Order: sequence, then structure tokens, then C-alpha cells
Amino acid sequence: MTTSLIDADSLLAIDVGSVNTRAMLFDIVDGRYRFVAVGSSPTTAGLPYRDIGEGVHRALERLQDVTGRILLGSDARLITPSQGGGGVDACVATFSAGKPMRVVAVGLLENVSAESAQNLMNTTYAQVVETLSLNDRRKQSSRIDAILRSRPDLIIVAGGTEGGASHSVMNLIEAIGLACYLFPQEARPEVLFAGNQALAGEAKASLESIASLHMAPNIRPTLDQEQLEPAGAELAQIFRSVCARQISGVQELDMWTGGHLTPTATAFGRMARFLQKAWQKTVLAVDLGASATTVAAATSNDLTLGVYPRLGLGESLAGLLSLCSVEEINRWLAVDIPETAIRNYLYNKAIYPASLPATAEDLQLEQALGRQLLYLAVRKTLSGKASTQSPAWAAGILSGFDRIIGAGSALTNTTSLGQSLLMMLDGLQPVRLCRMYLDQNNLLAALGAAAARNPTLAVQASESGILLHLGTVVSPFGDAPYGTPCLRVKITYESGDTASMDIKYGSLEVIPLPMGQRAAIHLLPLHDFDIGAGGPGKSGKIPDTFGGALGGIIIDARGRPLRLPADPARRRELHKKWLSALGG
Repeated sequence: MTTSLIDADSLLAIDVGSVNTRAMLFDIVDGRYRFVAVGSSPTTAGLPYRDIGEGVHRALERLQDVTGRILLGSDARLITPSQGGGGVDACVATFSAGKPMRVVAVGLLENVSAESAQNLMNTTYAQVVETLSLNDRRKQSSRIDAILRSRPDLIIVAGGTEGGASHSVMNLIEAIGLACYLFPQEARPEVLFAGNQALAGEAKASLESIASLHMAPNIRPTLDQEQLEPAGAELAQIFRSVCARQISGVQELDMWTGGHLTPTATAFGRMARFLQKAWQKTVLAVDLGASATTVAAATSNDLTLGVYPRLGLGESLAGLLSLCSVEEINRWLAVDIPETAIRNYLYNKAIYPASLPATAEDLQLEQALGRQLLYLAVRKTLSGKASTQSPAWAAGILSGFDRIIGAGSALTNTTSLGQSLLMMLDGLQPVRLCRMYLDQNNLLAALGAAAARNPTLAVQASESGILLHLGTVVSPFGDAPYGTPCLRVKITYESGDTASMDIKYGSLEVIPLPMGQRAAIHLLPLHDFDIGAGGPGKSGKIPDTFGGALGGIIIDARGRPLRLPADPARRRELHKKWLSALGG
């Protein structure tokens, strides 16, 4: 029985990650939707179970133990709608377990439609393993062989602008059709056509009988226009189909949700956009997960979603050193850890992604990895937006975001909130003025899955304190010799008391403002530093701000990009000093 979520009271959200499976219950408390409780269990997609259902049922049983609410019937199925104090009225689910989809991207021009195909794949858990385009000088037989060797789960055809070339695109589609025919029936890939719509009929006639064909609007309708969002809905459906075919238990979970199983990253990005509209502020949300690092940037007219499976804190760590050096990881450490120990930790964590840091040094190393993964993910996203004129991506720095949210167990399962904030400041390196939040129970993706069908729940639950406000951060942008005063701060408290101080370039300071208390802050940049008040040297005022969980206003005057000393001993001392400043 399908229940309308608009009228539903209780809602169960299930998230199947690559390491943990969580069941989260939302219900009406005192007339408003609230997060009630969560039950968690290791994900059972791998050996010995190879069935996510086992992990889902264990998570539900633990949620039952916590709440006293019976959720599973005698047939081990979810009780829906609720009855007699048991069950739930509706269910949503998000999924990120398993390996990323293997994709062959086909485009007419390598730096136009083929690039757009790559950008579309960056919005979900996918890895482009082969690219075909007119720039590819291989013979048709070689193209077919390349597709067969790639063993793709998906082939995306993104060739041709609207009303553009047709013969060359059909030539590429012919290679796809022949390759699909040569695959065994059970191994044939899904095909997504998102190219020149004038060719949609011909593409359908060529491919429909030999592949599972999906049609979407052109993702590159003109040379200077890219539209990914319409094809994103089809991509989510393809993701569900591929996962259901490869992993046992996915189909049953999809049935519980009424066919609305959502990729976790898609739901996470949806909630970032949802919060941007609710707050009327630009939002950057980052999820540092085991399967991938996700970056969702929402502005008034744009959502940029980047999903990077090669930058997860799980199996992909085995290949991290192909993207950065050991020295780039080592620069974030406040303790001396030999290079061999760093390499061993990467490989062990890749084999056992569910393992937890056993020592203080292991925790330091895991947080150093988190910083580096955030740094790489945001730089990848920045590079993809380099050609836009949005102020949020100006000058290749992370500027213009009013709200920044951190999620993922590496950020939330720290020994202090100061560690969480410093990881975000070091990895993201925001500029000018923003408020920093922590999704302490990792609920954003669950709310994003619910938001598409019950916006009221998403609004009321997000307003109930699920996001922990860490504090307001001011990061003046400019350059000066270390130790030079770069910002003068005056704070006027509710009591009428005032305090002022000069901030030196290279320092990290916290100006006391207890959680919940309000104050007015006047900022006067010195030596042409920029705080986002209209240009270098322009002063600004925050007329009404409030203290966060760190107990103050954080002034990060360490410079952008953050330049760390070459001397390891001096660098480690600075890390300790900065963490101490944040109470870590």
C-alpha cells in the first residue's frame, strides 16, 4: 500500500552506506516534525552476506530497541502504514554502497558534449572508464573493442548540440549498438541518450531492441549552455537499476519506498538546495564519506553537485597516492608519523574501511586524510566552475558562501568540536565571512530524500536543531608579512560591554561570545585586506550575530591559500597551536 507522504505522520529514512546502514525515525512531536532516533548496523553488501537486507533489518531492530516501536512484522517486512502504535506511515531510502558505476561517455566533441557527459557522471557514484568522440581517431572496430573491454554498466550518449551534426553522432551510436549486441544478454549495459533531440527517434530505433534505453533532454543544447538537471532524474533511475542488478536486497528496499530509492549524493544535494531556498543564503555542504566525498554548492539559481568516489575514506584510499603525494598528507599532521606508516594505514583502511582509529596517532592521520580529501574535492569542483562568473567561485577560491555545512563520520566522530571545525577550515579554506555548521547526526541526505515528497518534514526537522552551529567565521583575504595587523575587530555585547582587538596575519583567534548570546561586530580590514564588504579595505558590520558551539567568533587570518612552513617541526607546532585556539 502506498501512503501519501504529504499526509503522513511518521517517516522512516534508511541510508545504506558502504560501511554503515542506518535507520532514522521522524515523527510529529508537539505538533511539529522531529528527528526521534536512529538505529545503526554494519552494511552487509559484501561477504559473507552479499545482501543489504541483513544490515537493514539489523538497523531496524536496533531502532526498535531504542524507541520501543515495532517496525517489522512477523514476515520481516516493514509495517506500513502505522497501526496500533507500530510501523510507520512512509519510508524513504538513500544508497551509496557498492562500487561506482562503470561508464563509457560518448560525445561529439571531447571538450564540449563529452565533457558535459563527464560532468553529469560527477553528480553520482560513477567512474568514466572510456570516452568516445570525433577526436578519437580509432577505427570503428577499435571503438567497439574499447567498449567491450570496459565492461560498462552505463553508456551515455551526449553528442551534438540541438540542430547540430547528425551523421557523426549516428556513426558513434552504431558502434554502441554493435558493442551492446556482442555483450551477453545479462551483461548488456544501460544506455542513456542525452544528445541532439532531433536524433532521438533514430537512436531509439537503433538501440531500443538491444539495450535498456533511457531518454533525456540534451545536456549540451548549445556550445555555451550546459543543463544537467533534467538528465539527473534519469540517471538516478539508472543507478537504482544497476544497483538492484548487482546487489541483493536493493530491489526489496526500493519496493519499501514505492520506487523512490535515491542515491545518497542526489538527496544530499537536494537538501543543500532546499536549505538555500529556506535560508535565502548561499550554501556549501560537504559530506566526507567512505564511498565518496560529496560537494554540494547551492546558490540562488544554481546547484553544483560533485561526487568523487576516488576521494572516499574507504576502499578508494588504496589509490589516493596517485592523486597526491605522501608529503601532501603529512603536512596536515601535528605528530611525526613515518612515510611507511602513512602508506600502511592507507592500504589497511582500504581493506578494512569500517575500522576505527585505535590510537591518538591513527586519529591524527585519519583527520589529516580528511583534510586532504576535502581539499582535493573542493579544488575539483572549483576547477569545474572556473569559467563561470558566479561570485561564489571567483578567483579560484572558496568565496561567497554564507553557510557551510560539514557531514560524514570523519567530521562528526571527533573527540572535540574544535577538531571538526579545524578540519573544515583547513580542507575547505573559506574566504571572508560565513557561518559554519555540523550535521552532527548525518541527517541531511535522509531529509533530502524526504523533501521531494514531504517538504514540511524537511523544513520543520531542519529547524529543530539537527544542524549544530559551530560559529561565525571571518577569514580576511589579502597578503602581508606574518605578524602584521590585518583586521581590527570591535564587538558590542547585549549587555552593552565592548571589546576590541587587532588580529595579526597568520593567526587563528576566537573572540568570546557564548553559545546563544548575541552581539554586534564591526570589522575594519587593514592593509587592503578584504572581508567581503565591497572590496579591499572596506569595513563591514554584522549587526546581529550569535555565539556557536565553539563559544565565540572565529577569526581565521592564516591566509588563503593556507601556506604551511616547510620545516616539519615548526609546522607541527602550528597545528597544535591552532587546535588549542579552538579548544581542541
